[in-house]
Amino acid sequence: MNTSTTPAKKLDTKVLLSTLWIVVMINMLKADILGGFIPGALEEVEKTAVSVGASVPQLMLGGAVMGQLGIAMILLSRVLDQRVNRWANIIVSIITIAYIWGGMSTYPHYLFIASVETLCLLFILWTAWKWRGAEIESQSTK
Repeated sequence: MNTSTTPAKKLDTKVLLSTLWIVVMINMLKADILGGFIPGALEEVEKTAVSVGASVPQLMLGGAVMGQLGIAMILLSRVLDQRVNRWANIIVSIITIAYIWGGMSTYPHYLFIASVETLCLLFILWTAWKWRGAEIESQSTK
């Protein structure tokens, strides 16, 4: 029996960021699915479209574009050069937080899921912000 312990291996920053984006996107999908079961949800979408001066298809296109940003970040977090990757994660996480709370609902499920998404996005932001120094140098030599 081997009783020696090995030190915990640090998770690669790219893998961590990509995984966090997966968690954010699954939560966004869950919020949208649950939101569809709310009576009057379609009428609420129509009212929102009118209030922002858009048609329902335009509003849906905006939501689709925002969703694609997060989906793209799952892959981009793994393949982009570190410097570009860092700034992409910082910028897209800030935009996504604004999108989540800008279109917020006061339903308890939405507030809960939006809070989980925001915590993940803040962790993405913090991780990307701190991603510099020795780690950059060690990754550039790989």
